[in-house]
This record gives sequence, structure tokens and C-alpha cells, in this order.
Amino acid sequence: MRKDAVYHCQRSLEGYALTLFQGRGYIGEEVATMRMEVSDWLGREFVTLSCEGDADLAADAGVREALRRCNEQLREVGLSLDNTVRTRLWGKDRPARDLGSEQRVKSLVGKARSASSSYIAADHFDNDACVALDLWAMRPSAPGAEKIAKEYDPPIVPVRYIVYDSVVILSGVTAVLPTLVEQMADILPRITQSLVDAGTSWERVARVSCHLHRSQQPAALKELFGQWVKVDVPQFEYAFVDGYSTPGKLIEIEVTATL
Repeated sequence: MRKDAVYHCQRSLEGYALTLFQGRGYIGEEVATMRMEVSDWLGREFVTLSCEGDADLAADAGVREALRRCNEQLREVGLSLDNTVRTRLWGKDRPARDLGSEQRVKSLVGKARSASSSYIAADHFDNDACVALDLWAMRPSAPGAEKIAKEYDPPIVPVRYIVYDSVVILSGVTAVLPTLVEQMADILPRITQSLVDAGTSWERVARVSCHLHRSQQPAALKELFGQWVKVDVPQFEYAFVDGYSTPGKLIEIEVTATL
């Protein structure tokens, strides 16, 4: 396996972000890449890891291998999977998403349980892997800070939200209803309630990440969001995907806030 590393440092409004491409090497005829970014955000240090599974592995084994590699990278900076605050799973198709999601639930347990989302998007992939993973870990301001996971009632696959060292991270929220208008009208009040229950509000939201179905228009998304949320969110982003955990969904919204 050939490995090399490329470092890039850029200045942001809230500090420095160090991006490290590493673990880039050939596995068979495919290229396996681990991308790591260390950034100062919300007064905390965040480590973002992105990797694709090995091309010759099934989805469940690919997720296990991706998490193993992520844990190795985190340990190099003094963290572990226990510091995970959010994971975003990508499947090349529905069977890959479903099998990968099942494995993620089995692997990220105990202190590693965290906010989550999952998407189907064939164009997300650079190689022949069937799953990919984005993982965010956070270094707390003080050792031993408690990470609290709030479950849905009754519990379901994703956690409702976590609170970790005054940062609130919600899992992706979706709805199965006929139109985007109806789905947004269902999703955004539920997010509002989760923020309230966590002890925060839209005024404290730092980032909203929307994953919109390719059949929908971003202008409609922005208009509908503005009808429900009357504050300016510092970071609002969207990306297109092909599908979600269940057919019929048109949007999934991830939110990060502070107390």
C-alpha cells in the first residue's frame, strides 16, 4: 500500500482549520482515502473524518473497517470513538445503506452512541466501495465531560439528540408525507421541540445541514424553512441525495446548537 499525506491550513472566522489527507493508498486497484480535518468551532476542537469503505467489502464489513480506521486516527490525536458526536452514513444503493446502518448501530454503542443520519447517493463515491462514512468527534473543554444521549420515546434507531459539553447535536429528522411542504411542516416543529427539551433554541443554532431529494428545488426548501424559522442561522447548507432510510422521504435535516 502506498501512503502519502497532504496538509492544508486555512484561517476561518472562528480559528484555524487543519485539513489532513492521509491513509491515501492503493488497495488492489482502488484508492482508499481517509480525510481528517481538525477545526476550532463553537469554542471546542472538532475532528472530522471522512472515508469510503474498501471496494472489496460488503456494506457491514465496510462500516466496521471504516470505524476501525476512524478510531485509529482519533487515537493519534488523543480521542476515541467515545468522543463521536455525529456520524453520517452514505450508501451507494438502498441495500448498502440498510446493511451499513445496521452495522453502525451495532458498533457505536455505550459512550460512542451519537447523533446520526444516513443517505443514498451514488455520486458521493470516488471508488467501487458501497458505503462511506463521515464522523465528527469533539474534544471537550475539560476531561471527563459527560455526553448525554436523549432517546426518542419509545427508542428508535437514531438517538434524538446528544448534549456534550454545552453543545447540542440532533440526529437527522425526517418525515414520510406526500409533499415537501407537508414534510417540512412536520419536521421543523419537532426540531423546535427537541431544541427546547435540550435547553436551547433556534437562536442558539450554529448550523443547519439539509439533504434534499434530487427531485426537489432548493428555492422551495429555503422558502419553507424561512416560513418556520424566523432567525438567521449562521450556517445553512444543503446537498442533494437519491434516498433515505425509507422511500418517500424528500428531506433530512441535521441541526447543531449550543446551550
